[in-house]
Amino acid sequence: MKSEAGLEQVVTIVEKIRGALARRIVGQVQVVDDLLSCFFSGGHCLLIGVPGLAKTTLIQSLAGCLHLQFNRIQFTPDLMPSDITGSEILFEERTTGMREFRFIKGPVFSNIVLADEINRTPPKTQSALLQAMQEGQVTSSGQTHPLPKPFWVLATQNPIEQEGTYPLPEAQLDRFMFSIEMDYPDYEAELEIVRSTTSAPLQPIEPVCTLEEMEQLRLLVTRIPVADSVIASAVQLVRATRPANASCPEKIKNLITWGAGPRASQNLILASKAYAILDGRPTPDVSDIRRAAYPVLRHRLVRSFHAEVDNINQNRIIDLLIEAVLP
Repeated sequence: MKSEAGLEQVVTIVEKIRGALARRIVGQVQVVDDLLSCFFSGGHCLLIGVPGLAKTTLIQSLAGCLHLQFNRIQFTPDLMPSDITGSEILFEERTTGMREFRFIKGPVFSNIVLADEINRTPPKTQSALLQAMQEGQVTSSGQTHPLPKPFWVLATQNPIEQEGTYPLPEAQLDRFMFSIEMDYPDYEAELEIVRSTTSAPLQPIEPVCTLEEMEQLRLLVTRIPVADSVIASAVQLVRATRPANASCPEKIKNLITWGAGPRASQNLILASKAYAILDGRPTPDVSDIRRAAYPVLRHRLVRSFHAEVDNINQNRIIDLLIEAVLP
């Protein structure tokens, strides 16, 4: 994919994906675009929303559109790392009596992995998945097993219940490119949801693009040019989240105890490239940085005691950051 011809092909593919998802998912247009942007940028995603918002259905439908293998892992307090990555099993050859250990792959060996309620399982099990996310491989008994490509992890968290959970540390949250908040549908969308899901059974989603087209699209995201001014805007925004930095606005310093690192700057640029491609534009601009700021920075900002007492959430802090740095 190159230049205008490549962009036209991307727009065609994206419209096919959106059209296929619209037959299964009502509304949630921004969430769908954020998911596509994260996937095409090669990052992993944290999806936050209350139960019943069709998070699993959305991911299953997206996997069907892209013709990718999908596995869902329900994280529970008794889940072990080997339940995710796989384990060595002793096999015996009946004819010869020979015995040998063979590695049986776990559910992480899939193109799209939905880690449902990742904060329900202890840190030891969480780290097994996070290592696979970072390295793209699993090691067992000294043998390294590469994960399939593409490999995309979507982890969900329930924002309501926090009893009996193991929240991800900030260093591990930083491995997720996006944190996407999924809200309730509006009235018209909920009417359509109830109408469409209580009548005829849903039709299966057919693939709308090939693996080769997806790989070319993801490669295009890294090749799209970005102006130095846009890169500077991304770096300035991230540096403004660090209270000890001179560029941090005074009204922000009391709201944050810990800001984002350089990985956030990288993800802002990658996300802005993906947003531009989804819209059929040859290069991103500052508006794409503003758009990407919320999913990229939301889970990387540690609020101060003052922000918690005044009930100022991460989205409001990002609003103030954008007003101060990217007016």
